Amino acid sequence: MNFTQIKDLEEKYYSQVFSRHPVCAVKGRGMYVWDSSGEKYLDMFAGIAVNALGHCHPAHVLAIKKQAETLIHTSNYLYTTPQLELAELLTKISGMDRVFFSNDGTEAVEAAVKLARSATGKKEVIAMKGGFHGRSMGALGLTWSEKFRHPFEPLVPGMSFVDYDNAGKLEKAITKNTAAVILEPIQGEAGVILPKDGYLKEVRKICDDNNVLMIADEVQTGFGRTGKMFACEHENVKPDIMCVAKGLGGGFPIGAALFRGIDFGRGQHGGTFVGSPLACAASKAVIETIIKDKLVENSAKTGKSLMDRLASEGMRVHGRGLMIGIDVADGKKTVLDLIEKKVLTINSENTVRVLPPLIIEKEHADIFVSKIKELKDERKI
Repeated sequence: MNFTQIKDLEEKYYSQVFSRHPVCAVKGRGMYVWDSSGEKYLDMFAGIAVNALGHCHPAHVLAIKKQAETLIHTSNYLYTTPQLELAELLTKISGMDRVFFSNDGTEAVEAAVKLARSATGKKEVIAMKGGFHGRSMGALGLTWSEKFRHPFEPLVPGMSFVDYDNAGKLEKAITKNTAAVILEPIQGEAGVILPKDGYLKEVRKICDDNNVLMIADEVQTGFGRTGKMFACEHENVKPDIMCVAKGLGGGFPIGAALFRGIDFGRGQHGGTFVGSPLACAASKAVIETIIKDKLVENSAKTGKSLMDRLASEGMRVHGRGLMIGIDVADGKKTVLDLIEKKVLTINSENTVRVLPPLIIEKEHADIFVSKIKELKDERKI
């Protein structure tokens, strides 16, 4: 099937919600993806920070294969050991008390908001301008961009926004009805926006002083993406609720809300597919490999080196670990130009987002920098 036929099938049968790159991926190995024509691409966005181990990592594949041959689904009417083993591992690496699994990051945010309202008896949640927390009706109420929100209003009431990286405005916005504050330690969809040092600590103190829960959305920043296992660790801050997904499953759909000092009551939340044996076995293999192969450390080291090299080429670069933004004149055009050079990235407006697998090595960073330099020399960037 040629690419024109593939496009025709998509246009005829699939909902037209996605603006896709002109690539049909058919195979992945490590840092690379092959398209339907056999062309090979360096993957520098990892399925939006999902493929932490790259594509088809042997440990990941083996865990999925073994579990699929044993037990795939039972529902949560029954105990399953993969679910409990993963929950135990997550609490150990995060310092949280309990876990509720979901199918993705949006569902993790939904669980967090429900838990905050249930645990506090209050209903209002404060989110950040520029923040992105998902597209369901509850999570969308906490997502800033008008293009996501407007067609579906009215949204869930009780949600409001304050300026990101402004502790003073957050403190003034809190009322006696505020249940929680939710924020990304680094804003991803907004274009890799880092707050000033100390901001997360300020938010933590404001929440403590006002008896308000702090929800950290680590859906994109978790599991080594920023050079720490979780981005809040850069400031030694522990939230009350942490939402995770993306890198958690390494490509297998799974998310989770982690929390401490609070819990749902019986029957207050649930889900048919959440925490399936297959998803949990896949995720456990991902986390264990990240730890064993020191991929968090690789993220910190390789990410800093990559940003330093991009900066030396005159690029406007910002980020932490392997969560990197490059500001350009035309983000979409730059992404398409990089595709022509067999490199895959994504953009948020005029920021090219670089989110490679945590297994990236110097040779891959060399290729990426060389392709950026070629675009610069060709006056395309």
